[in-house]
Amino acid sequence: SGTMAEERGFSMVTCTAPVNIAVIKYWGKRDNDLILPINSSLSVTLHQDQLKTTTTAAASRDFTEDRLWLNGEEADMGHPRLQACLREVRRLARKRRGGSAEDASPLNLSYKIHIATQNNFPTAAGLASSAAGYACLVAVLARLYGVEGELSEVARQGSGSACRSMLGGFVQWQRGERPDGRDSLAHQVAPETHWPELRVLILVVSGEKKPVGSTAGMQTSVDTSPLLKHRAEVVVPERLALMMRHIRERDFEGFGQLTMKDSNQFHATCLDTFPPIFYLNDLSRQIIALVHRFNAHHGRTKVAYTFDAGPNAVIFTLADTVAEFVEVVKRSFPPATNGDQFVRGLPIDSASLPEELVTAVVTEPVPGAVQYILHTKPGPGPQLLDDPNQHLLGTDGLPQRCT
Repeated sequence: SGTMAEERGFSMVTCTAPVNIAVIKYWGKRDNDLILPINSSLSVTLHQDQLKTTTTAAASRDFTEDRLWLNGEEADMGHPRLQACLREVRRLARKRRGGSAEDASPLNLSYKIHIATQNNFPTAAGLASSAAGYACLVAVLARLYGVEGELSEVARQGSGSACRSMLGGFVQWQRGERPDGRDSLAHQVAPETHWPELRVLILVVSGEKKPVGSTAGMQTSVDTSPLLKHRAEVVVPERLALMMRHIRERDFEGFGQLTMKDSNQFHATCLDTFPPIFYLNDLSRQIIALVHRFNAHHGRTKVAYTFDAGPNAVIFTLADTVAEFVEVVKRSFPPATNGDQFVRGLPIDSASLPEELVTAVVTEPVPGAVQYILHTKPGPGPQLLDDPNQHLLGTDGLPQRCT
Protein backbone atom coordinates (compact mmCIF):
# COMPACT_ATOMS: atom_id res chain seq x y z
CA SER A 1 0.00 0.00 0.00
CA GLY A 2 1.09 3.57 -0.57
CA THR A 3 1.13 4.22 3.18
CA MET A 4 4.25 2.12 3.64
CA ALA A 5 7.67 3.35 2.66
CA GLU A 6 7.92 0.18 0.68
CA GLU A 7 10.89 -0.67 -1.42
CA ARG A 8 11.80 -4.25 -2.06
CA GLY A 9 12.47 -5.99 1.22
CA PHE A 10 11.73 -2.95 3.40
CA SER A 11 8.54 -1.53 4.87
CA MET A 12 7.66 0.94 7.57
CA VAL A 13 4.46 2.00 9.33
CA THR A 14 3.69 4.61 12.00
CA CYS A 15 0.59 4.75 14.20
CA THR A 16 -0.58 6.71 17.22
CA ALA A 17 -2.75 5.36 20.04
CA PRO A 18 -4.65 6.90 22.97
CA VAL A 19 -4.66 6.70 26.75
CA ASN A 20 -7.89 5.51 28.38
CA ILE A 21 -9.27 6.21 31.84
CA ALA A 22 -11.44 3.57 33.50
CA VAL A 23 -14.64 4.78 35.16
CA ILE A 24 -15.47 1.23 36.26
CA LYS A 25 -12.06 -0.07 37.28
CA TYR A 26 -10.17 -3.23 36.34
CA TRP A 27 -8.18 -4.58 39.27
CA GLY A 28 -7.23 -8.23 39.55
CA LYS A 29 -6.36 -10.98 37.08
CA ARG A 30 -7.69 -14.51 37.01
CA ASP A 31 -4.91 -15.51 34.59
CA ASN A 32 -1.58 -13.71 34.70
CA ASP A 33 -0.13 -15.03 31.44
CA LEU A 34 -3.13 -14.30 29.23
CA ILE A 35 -4.05 -11.22 31.30
CA LEU A 36 -7.64 -12.19 31.98
CA PRO A 37 -9.47 -9.96 34.49
CA ILE A 38 -11.64 -10.98 37.45
CA ASN A 39 -14.19 -8.36 36.41
CA SER A 40 -15.31 -6.40 33.36
CA SER A 41 -14.42 -2.70 33.14
CA LEU A 42 -15.46 0.44 31.31
CA SER A 43 -13.33 3.35 30.19
CA VAL A 44 -13.26 6.62 28.30
CA THR A 45 -10.65 6.95 25.56
CA LEU A 46 -8.90 10.34 25.73
CA HIS A 47 -8.09 12.54 22.76
CA GLN A 48 -4.72 12.01 21.08
CA ASP A 49 -4.19 15.73 20.47
CA GLN A 50 -3.31 15.90 24.19
CA LEU A 51 -2.09 12.40 25.12
CA LYS A 52 -0.72 9.84 22.74
CA THR A 53 1.89 7.23 22.05
CA THR A 54 3.49 7.24 18.60
CA THR A 55 5.12 4.04 17.34
CA THR A 56 7.00 3.25 14.15
CA ALA A 57 7.79 -0.30 13.12
CA ALA A 58 10.07 -1.20 10.23
CA ALA A 59 10.89 -4.61 8.82
CA SER A 60 13.85 -5.22 6.53
CA ARG A 61 15.77 -8.10 5.03
CA ASP A 62 18.90 -6.18 6.07
CA PHE A 63 18.13 -6.05 9.82
CA THR A 64 20.20 -8.55 11.79
CA GLU A 65 18.21 -8.46 15.04
CA ASP A 66 14.95 -7.17 16.50
CA ARG A 67 15.54 -3.79 18.18
CA LEU A 68 13.43 -1.42 20.27
CA TRP A 69 13.77 2.26 21.24
CA LEU A 70 11.63 3.81 23.99
CA ASN A 71 11.54 7.62 24.02
CA GLY A 72 14.89 7.63 22.22
CA GLU A 73 16.66 5.12 24.48
CA GLU A 74 17.34 1.58 23.28
CA ALA A 75 15.37 -0.94 25.38
CA ASP A 76 15.15 -4.69 25.79
CA MET A 77 13.17 -6.31 23.00
CA GLY A 78 12.93 -9.55 24.98
CA HIS A 79 10.13 -8.37 27.30
CA PRO A 80 7.71 -11.35 27.51
CA ARG A 81 4.58 -9.25 26.94
CA LEU A 82 6.08 -7.50 23.95
CA GLN A 83 7.11 -10.86 22.53
CA ALA A 84 3.58 -12.18 23.11
CA CYS A 85 2.10 -9.36 21.01
CA LEU A 86 4.63 -9.89 18.23
CA ARG A 87 4.02 -13.64 18.23
CA GLU A 88 0.23 -13.18 18.14
CA VAL A 89 0.23 -10.68 15.27
CA ARG A 90 2.58 -12.88 13.24
CA ARG A 91 0.36 -15.89 13.97
CA LEU A 92 -2.69 -13.98 12.69
CA ALA A 93 -0.73 -12.92 9.60
CA ARG A 94 0.21 -16.51 8.84
CA LYS A 95 -3.34 -17.67 9.38
CA ARG A 96 -4.67 -14.95 7.11
CA ARG A 97 -2.28 -15.85 4.33
CA GLY A 98 -3.00 -19.53 4.79
CA GLY A 99 -0.54 -20.34 2.05
CA SER A 100 -2.60 -18.36 -0.48
CA ALA A 101 -0.88 -15.98 -2.87
CA GLU A 102 -3.45 -13.19 -2.61
CA ASP A 103 -0.80 -10.50 -2.27
CA ALA A 104 2.15 -11.14 -4.52
CA SER A 105 4.90 -10.14 -2.07
CA PRO A 106 3.59 -10.15 1.47
CA LEU A 107 6.02 -8.87 4.03
CA ASN A 108 8.38 -11.68 4.90
CA LEU A 109 7.47 -12.79 8.42
CA SER A 110 11.02 -13.87 9.13
CA TYR A 111 12.45 -10.37 8.65
CA LYS A 112 13.76 -8.77 11.83
CA ILE A 113 11.95 -5.64 12.95
CA HIS A 114 12.92 -2.32 14.50
CA ILE A 115 10.42 -0.49 16.69
CA ALA A 116 10.61 3.06 18.04
CA THR A 117 7.99 4.41 20.40
CA GLN A 118 7.46 7.77 22.03
CA ASN A 119 4.98 9.24 24.53
CA ASN A 120 4.06 12.90 24.68
CA PHE A 121 3.44 12.50 28.45
CA PRO A 122 5.47 11.17 31.42
CA THR A 123 5.76 7.36 31.54
CA ALA A 124 4.93 5.34 34.67
CA ALA A 125 3.33 8.39 36.31
CA GLY A 126 -0.02 6.66 36.49
CA LEU A 127 -1.14 8.03 33.11
CA ALA A 128 -1.91 4.64 31.53
CA SER A 129 1.26 4.67 29.45
CA SER A 130 1.27 0.87 29.08
CA ALA A 131 -2.28 0.93 27.70
CA ALA A 132 -1.40 3.47 25.01
CA GLY A 133 1.97 1.79 24.38
CA TYR A 134 0.70 -1.72 23.77
CA ALA A 135 -2.35 -0.54 21.81
CA CYS A 136 0.01 1.41 19.58
CA LEU A 137 2.41 -1.53 19.20
CA VAL A 138 -0.40 -3.86 18.16
CA ALA A 139 -1.94 -1.30 15.78
CA VAL A 140 1.38 -0.72 14.06
CA LEU A 141 2.31 -4.43 13.83
CA ALA A 142 -1.13 -5.28 12.45
CA ARG A 143 -0.62 -2.68 9.71
CA LEU A 144 2.91 -3.84 9.02
CA TYR A 145 1.81 -7.46 8.58
CA GLY A 146 -1.55 -6.75 6.90
CA VAL A 147 -3.70 -8.16 9.71
CA GLU A 148 -7.25 -6.93 10.28
CA GLY A 149 -10.13 -7.83 12.58
CA GLU A 150 -10.15 -8.44 16.33
CA LEU A 151 -7.00 -6.88 17.76
CA SER A 152 -8.12 -6.03 21.30
CA GLU A 153 -7.41 -9.64 22.28
CA VAL A 154 -3.79 -9.22 21.15
CA ALA A 155 -3.36 -5.84 22.88
CA ARG A 156 -4.77 -7.33 26.09
CA GLN A 157 -1.83 -9.73 26.20
CA GLY A 158 0.55 -6.75 26.30
CA SER A 159 -1.28 -4.87 29.04
CA GLY A 160 -4.82 -5.56 30.20
CA SER A 161 -6.13 -2.02 29.85
CA ALA A 162 -4.47 -1.73 26.41
CA CYS A 163 -7.38 -3.67 24.89
CA ARG A 164 -9.61 -0.68 25.71
CA SER A 165 -7.25 1.75 23.92
CA MET A 166 -7.90 -0.11 20.63
CA LEU A 167 -11.25 1.72 20.42
CA GLY A 168 -12.39 5.32 20.76
CA GLY A 169 -15.08 6.87 22.92
CA PHE A 170 -16.65 4.73 25.65
CA VAL A 171 -15.31 1.21 25.81
CA GLN A 172 -16.22 -1.90 27.73
CA TRP A 173 -13.69 -4.68 28.30
CA GLN A 174 -15.79 -7.79 28.77
CA ARG A 175 -14.29 -10.14 31.30
CA GLY A 176 -15.14 -13.21 29.24
CA GLU A 177 -15.71 -16.75 30.49
CA ARG A 178 -13.34 -18.91 28.47
CA PRO A 179 -10.06 -20.05 30.00
CA ASP A 180 -8.24 -19.33 26.69
CA GLY A 181 -9.35 -15.68 26.81
CA ARG A 182 -10.87 -15.66 23.33
CA ASP A 183 -13.95 -13.86 24.64
CA SER A 184 -12.08 -11.36 26.86
CA LEU A 185 -12.41 -8.47 24.41
CA ALA A 186 -13.09 -4.75 24.20
CA HIS A 187 -16.27 -3.36 22.61
CA GLN A 188 -17.29 0.21 21.94
CA VAL A 189 -20.31 1.28 24.01
CA ALA A 190 -20.56 4.66 22.26
CA PRO A 191 -18.24 6.64 19.96
CA GLU A 192 -16.43 9.81 21.14
CA THR A 193 -18.98 11.92 19.23
CA HIS A 194 -21.83 10.58 21.39
CA TRP A 195 -21.32 13.06 24.24
CA PRO A 196 -19.72 16.17 22.73
CA GLU A 197 -19.90 18.29 25.93
CA LEU A 198 -17.91 15.86 28.07
CA ARG A 199 -14.49 17.18 29.15
CA VAL A 200 -11.58 15.72 31.06
CA LEU A 201 -9.14 17.55 33.34
CA ILE A 202 -6.04 15.70 34.49
CA LEU A 203 -4.54 17.20 37.62
CA VAL A 204 -0.92 16.07 37.56
CA VAL A 205 0.33 16.04 41.13
CA SER A 206 3.43 13.96 40.70
CA GLY A 207 5.43 12.70 37.74
CA GLU A 208 7.18 10.09 39.85
CA LYS A 209 7.03 6.33 39.42
CA LYS A 210 4.34 4.71 41.52
CA PRO A 211 5.19 3.02 44.83
CA VAL A 212 3.75 -0.37 43.82
CA GLY A 213 3.39 -1.35 40.16
CA SER A 214 -0.11 -2.34 39.04
CA THR A 215 0.83 -5.92 38.18
CA ALA A 216 2.31 -6.70 41.59
CA GLY A 217 -0.36 -4.68 43.39
CA MET A 218 -3.35 -6.40 41.86
CA GLN A 219 -1.88 -9.85 42.45
CA THR A 220 -1.51 -9.10 46.16
CA SER A 221 -5.08 -7.74 46.20
CA VAL A 222 -6.45 -10.91 44.57
CA ASP A 223 -4.58 -13.02 47.12
CA THR A 224 -5.52 -11.08 50.24
CA SER A 225 -8.57 -8.80 49.82
CA PRO A 226 -12.01 -10.24 50.60
CA LEU A 227 -13.50 -6.89 49.52
CA LEU A 228 -12.01 -7.31 46.02
CA LYS A 229 -13.79 -10.66 45.58
CA HIS A 230 -17.10 -9.08 46.60
CA ARG A 231 -16.44 -6.16 44.28
CA ALA A 232 -15.74 -8.39 41.26
CA GLU A 233 -18.62 -10.78 41.80
CA VAL A 234 -21.37 -8.54 43.14
CA VAL A 235 -20.72 -4.82 42.78
CA VAL A 236 -19.16 -4.41 39.33
CA PRO A 237 -21.73 -6.33 37.26
CA GLU A 238 -24.49 -4.08 38.65
CA ARG A 239 -22.45 -0.92 38.17
CA LEU A 240 -21.51 -1.72 34.57
CA ALA A 241 -25.14 -1.96 33.47
CA LEU A 242 -25.90 1.29 35.29
CA MET A 243 -22.87 3.10 33.85
CA MET A 244 -23.75 2.09 30.30
CA ARG A 245 -27.23 3.51 30.82
CA HIS A 246 -25.85 6.82 32.16
CA ILE A 247 -23.57 7.08 29.12
CA ARG A 248 -26.33 6.24 26.66
CA GLU A 249 -28.59 8.87 28.28
CA ARG A 250 -25.73 11.37 28.69
CA ASP A 251 -26.77 11.65 32.34
CA PHE A 252 -23.85 13.46 33.96
CA GLU A 253 -25.32 13.32 37.47
CA GLY A 254 -25.48 9.53 37.34
CA PHE A 255 -22.23 9.13 35.42
CA GLY A 256 -20.30 11.41 37.76
CA GLN A 257 -21.56 9.92 41.01
CA LEU A 258 -20.94 6.36 39.90
CA THR A 259 -17.46 7.24 38.61
CA MET A 260 -16.50 8.64 42.02
CA LYS A 261 -18.00 5.72 43.94
CA ASP A 262 -16.18 3.19 41.79
CA SER A 263 -12.86 5.00 42.16
CA ASN A 264 -13.34 5.10 45.93
CA GLN A 265 -14.12 1.39 46.06
CA PHE A 266 -11.08 0.50 43.97
CA HIS A 267 -8.88 2.40 46.42
CA ALA A 268 -10.73 0.74 49.30
CA THR A 269 -9.71 -2.67 47.89
CA CYS A 270 -6.12 -1.39 47.81
CA LEU A 271 -6.42 -0.48 51.48
CA ASP A 272 -8.05 -3.88 52.09
CA THR A 273 -5.00 -5.56 50.51
CA PHE A 274 -2.46 -6.91 52.99
CA PRO A 275 -0.05 -5.24 53.39
CA PRO A 276 -2.16 -2.24 52.29
CA ILE A 277 -1.38 -0.27 49.12
CA PHE A 278 -1.72 3.52 49.08
CA TYR A 279 -1.93 5.07 45.63
CA LEU A 280 -3.61 8.25 46.84
CA ASN A 281 -1.60 10.83 48.78
CA ASP A 282 -2.59 13.85 50.90
CA LEU A 283 -3.03 15.98 47.81
CA SER A 284 -5.28 13.38 46.15
CA ARG A 285 -7.48 13.46 49.24
CA GLN A 286 -7.56 17.27 49.21
CA ILE A 287 -8.73 17.18 45.58
CA ILE A 288 -11.47 14.68 46.53
CA ALA A 289 -12.65 17.00 49.31
CA LEU A 290 -12.55 20.00 46.96
CA VAL A 291 -14.73 18.21 44.38
CA HIS A 292 -17.32 17.33 47.03
CA ARG A 293 -17.39 20.91 48.35
CA PHE A 294 -17.78 22.25 44.80
CA ASN A 295 -20.68 19.89 44.05
CA ALA A 296 -22.34 20.56 47.43
CA HIS A 297 -22.16 24.30 46.79
CA HIS A 298 -23.93 23.85 43.44
CA GLY A 299 -26.40 21.32 44.84
CA ARG A 300 -25.60 18.76 42.13
CA THR A 301 -22.78 16.75 40.60
CA LYS A 302 -20.94 19.14 38.30
CA VAL A 303 -17.48 17.54 38.52
CA ALA A 304 -16.40 13.96 39.21
CA TYR A 305 -12.99 12.53 40.11
CA THR A 306 -11.43 9.17 39.40
CA PHE A 307 -7.96 7.95 40.35
CA ASP A 308 -6.08 5.03 38.84
CA ALA A 309 -3.06 3.36 40.46
CA GLY A 310 -1.40 6.69 41.22
CA PRO A 311 -2.07 10.08 42.83
CA ASN A 312 -3.08 12.05 39.71
CA ALA A 313 -6.72 13.11 39.68
CA VAL A 314 -8.76 12.71 36.51
CA ILE A 315 -11.77 15.00 36.60
CA PHE A 316 -14.81 14.55 34.35
CA THR A 317 -17.06 17.52 33.80
CA LEU A 318 -19.10 19.26 31.10
CA ALA A 319 -17.74 22.02 28.89
CA ASP A 320 -19.78 24.74 30.65
CA THR A 321 -18.15 23.96 34.02
CA VAL A 322 -14.49 23.78 32.97
CA ALA A 323 -13.55 27.46 33.35
CA GLU A 324 -15.07 27.83 36.82
CA PHE A 325 -13.62 24.60 38.19
CA VAL A 326 -10.14 25.31 36.81
CA GLU A 327 -10.27 28.72 38.51
CA VAL A 328 -11.20 26.97 41.77
CA VAL A 329 -8.23 24.61 41.38
CA LYS A 330 -5.93 27.58 40.68
CA ARG A 331 -7.14 29.30 43.87
CA SER A 332 -6.79 26.12 45.93
CA PHE A 333 -3.41 25.04 44.52
CA PRO A 334 -1.80 28.19 43.12
CA PRO A 335 0.90 27.42 40.53
CA ALA A 336 4.37 27.74 42.03
CA THR A 337 6.43 28.95 39.08
CA ASN A 338 4.72 27.90 35.85
CA GLY A 339 1.74 30.25 35.82
CA ASP A 340 1.81 30.44 32.03
CA GLN A 341 2.26 26.66 31.62
CA PHE A 342 -0.14 25.62 34.39
CA VAL A 343 -3.07 24.86 32.10
CA ARG A 344 -2.30 22.80 29.00
CA GLY A 345 -4.31 21.17 26.24
CA LEU A 346 -7.65 22.49 25.01
CA PRO A 347 -8.10 26.24 25.53
CA ILE A 348 -9.97 27.40 28.63
CA ASP A 349 -11.75 30.73 29.14
CA SER A 350 -10.99 32.71 32.25
CA ALA A 351 -13.70 32.80 34.91
CA SER A 352 -14.43 35.14 37.78
CA LEU A 353 -15.66 33.37 40.89
CA PRO A 354 -18.57 34.60 43.00
CA GLU A 355 -17.39 35.43 46.52
CA GLU A 356 -19.75 32.95 48.18
CA LEU A 357 -18.34 30.12 46.06
CA VAL A 358 -14.78 31.00 47.11
CA THR A 359 -15.83 31.11 50.76
CA ALA A 360 -17.67 27.78 50.55
CA VAL A 361 -15.26 25.84 48.37
CA VAL A 362 -11.69 27.19 48.54
CA THR A 363 -9.96 26.51 51.85
CA GLU A 364 -6.33 27.26 52.79
CA PRO A 365 -4.38 27.42 49.48
CA VAL A 366 -1.53 24.94 48.99
CA PRO A 367 0.90 26.57 46.52
CA GLY A 368 2.70 24.38 43.99
CA ALA A 369 0.85 21.19 44.97
CA VAL A 370 -0.57 20.60 41.48
CA GLN A 371 2.15 20.61 38.80
CA TYR A 372 -0.21 21.34 35.92
CA ILE A 373 -3.70 20.72 34.57
CA LEU A 374 -4.23 19.01 31.22
CA HIS A 375 -7.57 19.76 29.54
CA THR A 376 -8.78 17.15 27.06
CA LYS A 377 -11.89 15.28 25.93
CA PRO A 378 -12.93 11.84 24.63
CA GLY A 379 -11.29 10.84 21.36
CA PRO A 380 -10.89 8.09 18.73
CA GLY A 381 -8.89 4.85 18.72
CA PRO A 382 -5.48 4.23 17.07
CA GLN A 383 -4.66 6.25 13.93
CA LEU A 384 -2.38 5.53 11.00
CA LEU A 385 0.01 8.40 10.20
CA ASP A 386 0.33 8.89 6.45
CA ASP A 387 3.00 11.57 6.52
CA PRO A 388 6.44 9.94 6.08
CA ASN A 389 8.03 12.87 7.93
CA GLN A 390 6.38 11.60 11.10
CA HIS A 391 8.19 8.25 11.14
CA LEU A 392 10.35 7.83 14.24
CA LEU A 393 12.81 5.66 12.29
CA GLY A 394 14.85 6.64 9.26
CA THR A 395 15.17 4.47 6.16
CA ASP A 396 18.28 3.00 7.79
CA GLY A 397 16.00 1.64 10.53
CA LEU A 398 17.57 3.81 13.23
CA PRO A 399 15.80 6.50 15.28
CA GLN A 400 15.47 9.87 13.59
CA ARG A 401 16.84 12.74 15.61
CA CYS A 402 13.33 13.88 16.27
CA THR A 403 12.15 17.03 17.96
